[in-house]
Amino acid sequence: MQIKTNPKNLSTSALRVIPVFQANAEETLVAKLGMSGPSKALFSGKKDTSYSLELDTQVILLLGLGENPEYKTLETTFRRILSKHSDLVEKEVILDFPDTFSTEQIESAIVGFKLGTYSIGFYKKEKAKDFAKLKVEVITGIEKAKSIVERAEKIAEAKIEAFRLVDLPPNKITPEYLGDWAKTQAKKYKLDVKVLDVKKAKSEGLEAFLAVGRGSAKEPKFIILEYRHPKAKFHLGLVGKGVTFDTGGLNVKTQAMHHMKSDMGGAAAVLATTQLVSDLGLAINLTAIVPAVENAIDKDAYLPSEVIGSHAGLSIEVIDTDAEGRLILADGLSYLVKNYKVDQVIDLATLTGSSIGTFGFECAALFSNDGDLSHGLQRAGEEIGEKSWPLPLWENYGKEMDSEIADIKNYHGKPFAGAITAAKFLQAFTHDHPAWAHLDIAGVAFGDGEFAKTKTGTAYGVSLLLRHIENQL
Repeated sequence: MQIKTNPKNLSTSALRVIPVFQANAEETLVAKLGMSGPSKALFSGKKDTSYSLELDTQVILLLGLGENPEYKTLETTFRRILSKHSDLVEKEVILDFPDTFSTEQIESAIVGFKLGTYSIGFYKKEKAKDFAKLKVEVITGIEKAKSIVERAEKIAEAKIEAFRLVDLPPNKITPEYLGDWAKTQAKKYKLDVKVLDVKKAKSEGLEAFLAVGRGSAKEPKFIILEYRHPKAKFHLGLVGKGVTFDTGGLNVKTQAMHHMKSDMGGAAAVLATTQLVSDLGLAINLTAIVPAVENAIDKDAYLPSEVIGSHAGLSIEVIDTDAEGRLILADGLSYLVKNYKVDQVIDLATLTGSSIGTFGFECAALFSNDGDLSHGLQRAGEEIGEKSWPLPLWENYGKEMDSEIADIKNYHGKPFAGAITAAKFLQAFTHDHPAWAHLDIAGVAFGDGEFAKTKTGTAYGVSLLLRHIENQL
């Protein structure tokens, strides 16, 4: 896709897209078309509406935006252009923005437009329409439009990577694949990378991580990516749950197991965010850790009632092998805090069904021991359309994880407070870091949507983390 801003000569054969706010719909149409356009009964700029017409041999698509659309709403609206109106698109598209569009609105529109090129039909004989050679012309009165478009393209590219990593099947997305992905992106985006194999992970004491991977023929990989900026005054640490497929282990899942390719949604968000931070050249230091494993079943699989070790030195009684994500995160968090002086620690994980029971599919469950960090993530999510809401970390919940035989158990075995007790388990491995946040994204990383007939990845966390980081610069 080739995107140009404010070209001198506009093609009359291109699809011309005009976004319209409901409050000034007639004014916009007169300015852009030289007439008031269709009657209000046909098109008034109402949210989630569209209208196509032909004027002087040019096909025009009017997009209704409603009164005051949020960032995510605009992104979705523009994603529909290529995803749902591809029959109107041949070789060229003109995005003709009204003067009332702000810089952020332009950005969200371009991000969404490029996301419209994504399709999950990776293995179909008949492929979706290819937009690689599509020419796009952006018309806007905003200064530095080119830099806005370039930034939006980088955001979209990172989100598409997150889509892919979640949506591709588990025979493709293995721990080794994620390790190779990290190495490839490290070369492209000038990152430092280390991928620890089993032998190296053992020498580092990553015993909980290795226990989860014991039952799989696919070797686990402990991935570390480092981005450094010479003017950085802030160091962020990220940990993403990278269970490339989750059978539940010997506590085997009994339903919807085919959706468990999505159990690395946290890893996808962390890896894509690291790519994006480097691509944008943000003035921070970032260390990202992804413990990547497959939770499978064979003669070597770890057992319920086993006591295993951990990087933090705590012994863990395994109550449930399907509570595996918190085990690999425990080692990831401990390794990060012990080896890097990070100002904030944020982990993202598709961790518990309990978080879905609490919030449905509307937002992530947020846990933090730092009020400023918690409020910052909430605010960033509200601004960008990737919401979270806090739950408590009261010490009484931690007592639910007490073990008689070990320092801690990985599951309390009770039908309540599952997301909270999981967060308390993780907190035990943060070495009392003063600014830690845990985002349980089980309900928002993978789900039903309008762009596919099946559940797909959402890239939740990429825009949220970007906004959180930039709010602090």
